[in-house]
Formats: sequence, structure tokens, C-alpha cells
Amino acid sequence: MEITLNGETRRIEAPVNVRGLLEQLGLDPAKIAVERNLEIVPRSTYGQVALSDGDRLEIVHFIGGGNAPVEVPRVDKPFVLAGKQYTSRLIIGTGKYKTYADNAAALEASGAEIVTVAVRRVNLTDPSQPKLVDFIDPKKVTYLPNTAGCFTGEDAVRTLRLAREAGGWSLVKLEVLGEKKLLYPDMIETLRATEMLSKDGFQVMVYCSDDPLMAKRLEDVGAVAIMPLASPIGSGMGIQSTVNIRMIIEDAKVPVIVDAGIGTASDAAVAMELGCDAVISNTGIAHAKDPVKMAAAMKLAVEAGRLAWLAGRMPKKAYADPSSPLSGLI
Repeated sequence: MEITLNGETRRIEAPVNVRGLLEQLGLDPAKIAVERNLEIVPRSTYGQVALSDGDRLEIVHFIGGGNAPVEVPRVDKPFVLAGKQYTSRLIIGTGKYKTYADNAAALEASGAEIVTVAVRRVNLTDPSQPKLVDFIDPKKVTYLPNTAGCFTGEDAVRTLRLAREAGGWSLVKLEVLGEKKLLYPDMIETLRATEMLSKDGFQVMVYCSDDPLMAKRLEDVGAVAIMPLASPIGSGMGIQSTVNIRMIIEDAKVPVIVDAGIGTASDAAVAMELGCDAVISNTGIAHAKDPVKMAAAMKLAVEAGRLAWLAGRMPKKAYADPSSPLSGLI
């Protein structure tokens, strides 16, 4: 006859009772419990309860708090944004540089394939002033229009619609700020703007707080990338909450890119070692004493951090652990 035993189908010889089945399985009746067709079988009746074709049995016992977790090897998946694959996991900004030429040189050293760009009014009094596109070719590098300086969802949507009209870009970076001192994201307006832009055909990468629950809501309304701040914009303080960012990464089904507060190469490495998909740095490069060298350092840090995450760091220990055995010393 055929029975289901702990979720698996088995064929056994009939007739047989519960005690006989346990003997066939080599199980001690005193150390287990049996459920037959959703009803507990008293241990005293094991010898009298005959099994029938189609019975469903569960046999359980006590264990010491669960099994050790199985280590799943990390896989180096490609960095894909809105369906396009990128080699570099570093994104740089285009603000705060002394000149566009400096910006272009830093971009070259960084190896970045995406640059964030602000949308501002054309200087009508002097149309001959240098323009970013004269130094960084949008046909060779992905321009990522952002809404820096926007404080309402409507302002952000209006700005990005103009950006799409100017350059045809649908991949955009959304920022909706709460006030001018902290430049912290207004998450209620950010969530509303993300939904509006997603419905309007934009692929929205969203600058946000490091709140794991809010990050999930942004993903649910259509964000193609979650961009939690490491620390306040332009502060260079590095990652202040590794715990929150790690939780965002673990739950996200879209790329997680640390944005704001990356001040130096070690900050970028920490972000990547957490498992982030990429890092954005603007002020950290532009305000370095040598932006080109810092851009090159950021490139190497992102690569090293990614490799370290794939390798899996050693566990931290409270005390020393010798590299060489202490036994057999002379």
C-alpha cells in the first residue's frame, strides 16, 4: 500500500500497524510522537492502530534548537539597472568640481559608466558658457538626471519630465528633500513621487532614508533601485547604520546603491562589503585635494569591497586565535 510519511510518498507491505512501521524504520517508540491523518496516535495504541492505503503520517522528535545554517555560496551576479548591464559599480556626480574638465578627468580615472546630472535653467545672458555635454558625452556615459533641490513630489515630477524632453532619459534619480539644513529625504513625498513617476513610464532610482520598511514600500510602488543614504548629503561621514543597510539589502529584489555621505575610499569599500550593488560618490571625489586620484581610489575600493563580500569575511572573535598551532612547540 502507499502512505505519505513526513511529506514523502512511500510504498510499504500490508498489513502493518504503527509499531511495525516504527520497527521497520529503526525508531524507538519512546523517543518520538506519531500523528496519523491529523490525529495524534497514543503511544499505548501503536500495536493496535493498523495503517491503511492513503494514510498520512507525521513522525516527530525533539532537537536541540534547530540545525546549523547551511552556507550558501555567494554568486557574482552582473550589475543590471533597468535592463542594462554595467561593468563599473561606481557612480559619480557632476557637481562641486572646479571645472567640467576636472569632472571629466575624474570620470576617466573612476571608470564609472553612469554620472548623475542636475537639471537647471539655461543661462540666457551668456549662452556660450561651457556645458557639461561638451566634456562628458551622453552617448558614451549614461546620464542620470536627478531632482536635487526639489522639496515636493510635484516639483520632482516636473523636473524629470523636462529632463526626459531634453535628453530622452527615462532612467532617473529621485530626490525629494524635507528641508534645506539636513537635506534629509521627505519619505512621504518621495513615496508619492515614485508612484507618480513609475506610472508615467520612468525607471526610478530613489534616494531614501535607511528605513528597511520604507525601502520595501518604494520597491512595491515601482522603484528600480533603492538608494539609502550612508549619512547626510555632502557630510563625508561614511556609513552610520550598517545594520539598517544590511537589512535593506537582504530584503530587496532590486539593486541597492548607497548614496550620500561617502567621503573616502574606505567608506565605499564598507558599503560594498555589506553586499551593496553599487556606490555613488560626488562630494567625496569633487572635494578631495586631488579629485582624480580619489576617483581612482574609489574605483579600486569598490572592486575590493565587492570581492571581499563575495569571499565572505571571517567571523569576528572576542579573543586572539593563533594562526599557527600552539602544540608541538620546541
